[in-house]
Amino acid sequence: MIGAVLWENGFNLKEIGVATMVLFAVIDIFGTIPVIIALKEKTGKIFPLRTAAVALIILVGFLFVGESILGLIGVGINEFAVAGSFVLFFMALEMILGVDIFKDNGKTSTKVASVVPLAFPMIAGAGTMTSLISLRAEFELINILVAIILNLVVVWIVLKLTATFERILGAAGIAILKKVFGIILLAIAIKLFSSNIKELF
Repeated sequence: MIGAVLWENGFNLKEIGVATMVLFAVIDIFGTIPVIIALKEKTGKIFPLRTAAVALIILVGFLFVGESILGLIGVGINEFAVAGSFVLFFMALEMILGVDIFKDNGKTSTKVASVVPLAFPMIAGAGTMTSLISLRAEFELINILVAIILNLVVVWIVLKLTATFERILGAAGIAILKKVFGIILLAIAIKLFSSNIKELF
């Protein structure tokens, strides 16, 4: 009975599989492990459930009403992408140069870090939102929702295992990865900026 209802509402395993892989590639949670470790070192703690929940709210909300809201306030995906690129740019500088740009703000800083920049723009960023728009044009809504949930379960697991990754990598390994991924993150920020800034003019 439940299966029949799901199929009637457009439930499709193939669409779920494709949408899940597209979002997985864009979110790239495994590629951001060094960034997560760097944030954890800076703030002292990461809140996996909070991060996944905020990202879920952002992505599901955007899937339903994102384009309409952005249209009402006159802000487009390109503006979001450019804004997000600045956040990623400064994060990359922190990782590469070992400088403090994002200042701590007392006890709330650990909770804030789980939202910005982790939940947004790293997980629920402009790239993910753009992908949702593309998927929405091709796939049924229910399949995209399942894909979002599956991806955020993976995100939650990876965030929960941050301490394990730290032990495996060790201090030297983390230091090296922070520099390497800092450069990669810098390149991503520049690409995100350059590919969207031209759309604003």
